[in-house]
Amino acid sequence: MTVAVIPIPGLPLVKPGDDLAVLLGDAIEAARVGMKPRDVVAVCQKVVSKAEGAVVRLADVTPSAFAVHLASRTESGKDPRAVEVVLRETQRIVRMDRGHVICETRHGWVCANAGVDESNGVAPEVLTLLPRDADASAAALAERLRARFGVELAVVVTDTFGRPWREGLVEVALGCAGMEPLFDLRGRADLTGRTLHHTIVALADEIAAAAGLVMEKDSGVAAAIVRGVRYTPGQTGAASALVRSAAFDLFR
Repeated sequence: MTVAVIPIPGLPLVKPGDDLAVLLGDAIEAARVGMKPRDVVAVCQKVVSKAEGAVVRLADVTPSAFAVHLASRTESGKDPRAVEVVLRETQRIVRMDRGHVICETRHGWVCANAGVDESNGVAPEVLTLLPRDADASAAALAERLRARFGVELAVVVTDTFGRPWREGLVEVALGCAGMEPLFDLRGRADLTGRTLHHTIVALADEIAAAAGLVMEKDSGVAAAIVRGVRYTPGQTGAASALVRSAAFDLFR
């Protein structure tokens, strides 16, 4: 199997209210890479959030006493209003240390600062939040792109996460549509004939990570086509399935 990761340049700076499906379709056409059946379109979370208006202006935020306290403990003197936005997006604080906050979001994702991003915003002092429902965002984009290009395809909405016990950041899937995000190998045999009992591959995350190779933060490339992946098509696929349930989470 050969997999190709094709960057899609030319996507303009996205603003709240923009029709992302049209902008993305136009960029794909301009790149002249075509859309083939079973392609996966990976698009970074930030442009999805911007288009959907998932942004907060610091001028509209009044920090709580707790936010002021946390901000005072950061080495860089973080804006208490930015800390307040993080707290509002947080369902559970997993760990706090030296001003760093690892949060569980309302979506179930565990990440730094509840996914609130201060870089590359729509304007100075405007923070970008995670999409309200990244799976729904992916589904809407997939439907529009299928109609435009006339092929079956999948969409993965990606974001950059850190990982426990590992240095460096990697792209993961926040939203998924048109494919099953998990590839279940249980019941198959390995090369020695041993039956696999626990192997379930996070295929949507692997696609997101592959797309990240061409979606560098300073490149202006916010989308990519991942071509050649063998996935199971499905309208019920959702990245929310990648969140491990509390019953099987040994670290919760």
